Amino acid sequence: MINLLSDLLDIPVYALNAGLSAVILGIVSGALGSFIVLRKMSLMGDALSHAVLPGVALSYILGINILLGASLFGLLAAILIQFITSRSNIKSDTSIGIILSSFFALGIVLITFARSGLDLTHILFGNILAVPQSELTQSFIIMLVVIAIITLLYKELLISSFDPVVAKAYGLKTGFYHYLLMMLLSVVTVSSLSQVGIVLVIAMLVIPAATSYLWTKTLFHMIMLASAVGAVSGIAGVIVSFRYNLPTSATIVLVGMALFAVSFILSPKNNFLGKGLKTR
Repeated sequence: MINLLSDLLDIPVYALNAGLSAVILGIVSGALGSFIVLRKMSLMGDALSHAVLPGVALSYILGINILLGASLFGLLAAILIQFITSRSNIKSDTSIGIILSSFFALGIVLITFARSGLDLTHILFGNILAVPQSELTQSFIIMLVVIAIITLLYKELLISSFDPVVAKAYGLKTGFYHYLLMMLLSVVTVSSLSQVGIVLVIAMLVIPAATSYLWTKTLFHMIMLASAVGAVSGIAGVIVSFRYNLPTSATIVLVGMALFAVSFILSPKNNFLGKGLKTR
């Protein structure tokens, strides 16, 4: 199908792959990122995106599925952060900093043992122009799984995101939904490594969701708009990078940031212009 579209539109196959990959990443990042932003877990998301690095390296060394190894390390990082926070006077932001830096350092050390097959630059920054068909299919399946889980558990995730105390009163296991989101975050991060890399994946998770938050009042609308913003940022970033010969992954993030900046200024919910006029 991709080859047929390429012939019909006279577009290189790798360009179509990059565009489709960017749209898929934008949709799933927007949907999942909405919960990350609402739960004020952006720093946690940053930590997990770095914490999967040793899982990637170890998976390669042991010859096991990278998605499995990295996801387990992401979940382990979330558990350790919660453990340190709950069993000491250390606050969550400090715990996140400790685990983030430790896991990231461990990942770099492990990569030295697999340097012949792993490119640290590729893992950190990705290369969306070189995404193979197999990874594109994998990303599409992960997107469907994430959307299905969010749809099935929407009410539970909604309540536990807005008011964990009420959620506990209703008998919901808030810890389960917290770690479920952490697991999904780890899986999405791993599936995005070849596209935007560890460094930029958190931007794709946070920026579209933050942009959507400025315009919406309900979680459902926030998820829909965040997915749309993510998809538009992805495809527009690919087009702009092709036209001006720019790094594609970074351009996608900058396009998303431009949309956020416009929303920050024009959004009635933020009322930035109104606040500026009042101060004069």
